[in-house]
Amino acid sequence: MEQINKNKLFLAACVSLIVTSMTFAIRAGILNQLGVDFEINNTELGYINSMAFLGFPIAMLIGGFIYNSVGPKNLMIVAFVCHVLGLLLTIYAGGFWSLIISTFFIGFANGSVEAACNPMIADMYTNNRTAMLNKFHVWFPGGLVIGALVSKFMTDAGLGWQLQIATMLVPTAIYGFLVFTQSFPKSENMVSKTTDNVKGLLDPLFWFMMLCMTLTATSEFIPQQWIETILGSSGASPMLVLALVTGIMALGRFFAGPIVHKLNPIGVLLMSAIITTVAIYFMSVAEGDIIYAAAALFALGVCYFWPTMIGFTSEYLSKTGALGMSLMGAAGMFATSIWNPIIGSRLDAEKETAIASGLVEEAADIAAGQAVLGFMVFFPLALVLLFGVLFALRKKVETKRIHTEAA
Repeated sequence: MEQINKNKLFLAACVSLIVTSMTFAIRAGILNQLGVDFEINNTELGYINSMAFLGFPIAMLIGGFIYNSVGPKNLMIVAFVCHVLGLLLTIYAGGFWSLIISTFFIGFANGSVEAACNPMIADMYTNNRTAMLNKFHVWFPGGLVIGALVSKFMTDAGLGWQLQIATMLVPTAIYGFLVFTQSFPKSENMVSKTTDNVKGLLDPLFWFMMLCMTLTATSEFIPQQWIETILGSSGASPMLVLALVTGIMALGRFFAGPIVHKLNPIGVLLMSAIITTVAIYFMSVAEGDIIYAAAALFALGVCYFWPTMIGFTSEYLSKTGALGMSLMGAAGMFATSIWNPIIGSRLDAEKETAIASGLVEEAADIAAGQAVLGFMVFFPLALVLLFGVLFALRKKVETKRIHTEAA
């Protein structure tokens, strides 16, 4: 570890995560433009969105199994190549199928980033895993803020979606340079034998948390990914809502990482589920400027879901190693890939129902968006029950935890 520049490696990881999150934010901002330019309906847009969420878990699944043998540097090189390919193919896309292919490449790149960086950071900062994973994951909402603002201002300036996609090539080049010029660590503080990692997967707690991960990821990413379409006619600016949500998430993760590390993660997850349930319901009935308050509450709810679930796997299911962390993330993104087209088709169906009931176009959009958000409430509500069970059994679960030192 002495020959490894941890700061530069952590910087490379953070910049690569900025690219990852910018792909989510900018795609959310240009969905309507893509629909108009290529005459694509919400159901088809849902399938395009799902490719990003499908490529992600496939990369994490593969990356989790080969991490111990190929190391984080090779996985980051794969991420860089796929990001460049995906972004260029999107810029020159000619329709539905080319967008499907390019979005899959971007999703695969995003998954490769997580598969490489989560275990690398947990290994480099083994005495401060949860805090550093939270600081790393600051840059997912941080990148979403950047992407949301870029999309809003470029759209308001009349600049095409191709230019918005091209902006992401700049941070891609930066992290690519860092990856190719730095030495990467070998695993020293994690179970790095893949057969032992596979044995660790047999723990029932791992599969319970995998189920929870499908719900936490869906609760977080689906509202964010469809925010332009769902809230476009609500009276609030969808991209400002996204920037508000992700800004609060970034601040929460940056300043509260050590607190989450010291407190019982199970309690944090239960409280997050309760707040998210209330927030999504609030968003489903709010209109106009009140949506900003609902969105702020939503940000507080989902803030710690992803990094705490990954940190939980690292500390409570340590035998699973890099494989367990990758599979946990893969489960969340795979579930989101399944729900994206379902949400898209549900939006279409709800709008048809609203129009049939006599509502005009804009009012029909609002009614459809509210109906879909009302349906989304059931995801965090299920988490309240599941994390409630985990909280009730927390004393038994706590015996599995590898305790680490605070920052």
